[in-house]
Amino acid sequence: MSWSVVANGETAVAAVALAVVIRSQIERAAGTMKARLSTRRQRLLVQRVVDAPDCINTSEAVFQLRAAIRCGVVPPGRATPRWWMKRRTGGTWEDLRVCDDANEDYFREKLCMPREPLQPEQIVAYALYRWATGETYDSSILSFGVGRAYGIIAVRDVTSALLRVYANKIWWPTGVRKHVVLRAFLDKGFPNCHGAVDCTHIYVDKPANAPSENYFDRKHRFSVVAQVVVDLDLRVLDVFVGYPGSCHDIRIIQLSSLSRRAEDGTLFRRPPVTLSGEVRTNGYILGDNGYPPSEWVVVPYGGINQHPDEERFDTKQKVAIGAVERAFDRLKGMWRLFLRTHKTKLDTLPQQFTAVCILHNIPLDAGIEFDENLLWEVDRNGVRRRVDLGIQLPPHLVSNATSTDEALALRHALAERMKQS
Repeated sequence: MSWSVVANGETAVAAVALAVVIRSQIERAAGTMKARLSTRRQRLLVQRVVDAPDCINTSEAVFQLRAAIRCGVVPPGRATPRWWMKRRTGGTWEDLRVCDDANEDYFREKLCMPREPLQPEQIVAYALYRWATGETYDSSILSFGVGRAYGIIAVRDVTSALLRVYANKIWWPTGVRKHVVLRAFLDKGFPNCHGAVDCTHIYVDKPANAPSENYFDRKHRFSVVAQVVVDLDLRVLDVFVGYPGSCHDIRIIQLSSLSRRAEDGTLFRRPPVTLSGEVRTNGYILGDNGYPPSEWVVVPYGGINQHPDEERFDTKQKVAIGAVERAFDRLKGMWRLFLRTHKTKLDTLPQQFTAVCILHNIPLDAGIEFDENLLWEVDRNGVRRRVDLGIQLPPHLVSNATSTDEALALRHALAERMKQS
């Protein structure tokens, strides 16, 4: 099948999926004059999205989100007023409404804003479109007919709504889900393991109102660090984002709530498991060699000329922790704003990335597959290459000198268990 056929097919999927998403509320009011007028506006909106240069990249994210809605993972609508709308009243509000004879061109050309306020469906569609394509606020007027100010407000409102209404989509497993997560890690050779942790860098333009040297990372790019914990199904269990790109992974995890919760005993609540040598563990997560071994972060042995037991352990640990990179594949591949260098406000970036993690979990809960082709792109020289996920390997192995005897004993006991299994 030729690339043009695939591209045309994905474009069609994007158009249809987006049309269904933004019209899902309107269809319930079909038959009324208001619905017919709104439908015409939405058709124009969909055509603008289809004509946009990044429509193909949008298709996967929008299609998966729509599929999740249809599977019932996300409620398609509510009987109560929509959560992204400001409630309006009559009376004084209507009396203060300004009526004039200015035409639509005046509002678009002079004020960079539409005369009519954005509809709720447009607000949601705009935020999803920006996150999925990485299109700038300034260029959004070409795709949606809205200016920068409207775009910023739309993204802010949708972000706030997602964090408020669907906060439970990012959660440390409990109950049945906890048993599923623990069983999956047990099958990989890690009893009582709750997840895997790693960091990714979100590349940004040079910060304007912050010490730029703090955001200059090892790849000589400006970035913000996001720490994520996932399970083997790639669901995000915990996210911590916002510190400058120059911060080391160790510092990030120390600043996050994970350390506090692990130390005060609220992170791992499962009864302890006893391993060989009478080593007991209440629970732990897996990390790479950017972290020191601890009683709740188990890392590889590393080094060269390894003992067979150490090599076996490192191989299995690498396979299990690979879930984090695969999660970043899916998350950044679908929501490409966080894959590319972009201009952002540092005080709103953490909230937006957390909102995207919620959107990442929704299709996973619906069992929707991911298109691996989104992880490849053609560079300026015409060479097809894999996208940069912003995962920076530690410049050197962290020394075991700061580790406790209990931490080293836990890793050794796990390696012994693998040898016997």
